[in-house]
Amino acid sequence: MSRQDFCKAPWEVDLMAEAGRLLASVFGLIDRTPLAGKSTLEIDTMVERFIVDELGARPASKGQYGFPYVLNSSINSVVCHGMPKDSDVLKDGDIVNFDITLEKGGYIADSSKTYLVGDVHPAARKLVETTYAALWKGIAQVRPGARLGDIGHVIERHAHRAGYSVVREFCGHGIGQQMHEEPQVLHFGRPGTGVLIEEGMTFTIEPMLNQGRRGVRQEKDGWTVRTLDGGLSAQFEHTVAVTASGVRVLTLRPEERAMAAKLEQAGASRLKK
Repeated sequence: MSRQDFCKAPWEVDLMAEAGRLLASVFGLIDRTPLAGKSTLEIDTMVERFIVDELGARPASKGQYGFPYVLNSSINSVVCHGMPKDSDVLKDGDIVNFDITLEKGGYIADSSKTYLVGDVHPAARKLVETTYAALWKGIAQVRPGARLGDIGHVIERHAHRAGYSVVREFCGHGIGQQMHEEPQVLHFGRPGTGVLIEEGMTFTIEPMLNQGRRGVRQEKDGWTVRTLDGGLSAQFEHTVAVTASGVRVLTLRPEERAMAAKLEQAGASRLKK
């Protein structure tokens, strides 16, 4: 496919960045919310009201492919696409991923974060921390001239060194006016392979790491995906744009600014060489 199939104009990236800024504030709301004792359906309702009433935006996942909720809520052994329920009440020791999309000005941002609920077992905490680190290792590979395989390679290598597996059935994706655009962004692969990364491309990176085997199964609801062996799974996701010097994280949360600044400095150094 040609460059124009993947790349956005600067004004489009700015619109996506505004959607991403609003989406980051949604995670800020969840950060301030005591999660233990709340059902995932309560959180879904809270997030929908905030997006619509406070932000004047659209929850882009609701109605997408027939999905009836605003967010995916994936608890413990749920890998992705968990459906909010009254009966899913979060308790001390759980890990839960909230995957949320938001549309503003005709453009969509997509992000997810795995939360530690209360006193979490050290093994679960390590999985979550490793997955988050894997996301940022992938983001650090984004720059013009690199390949998408470079992203997948560093994510998989980091996961395997920590003793985890990488889910292969789901991947990152191009994003813009549509939730899912080309290209696909795999979280495994070989360096120097795959689609050439060019300025103006916008896509998500969203690794899912399992404690045990990478195999997954889908439940009868047609959405919920669990680990095949019952082990824990964690995920983090950001929407990024490729800049002339490197990468811009469009869904950046305030606590992540220092990491983003390091990537910007590295990109500036490359341009000077």
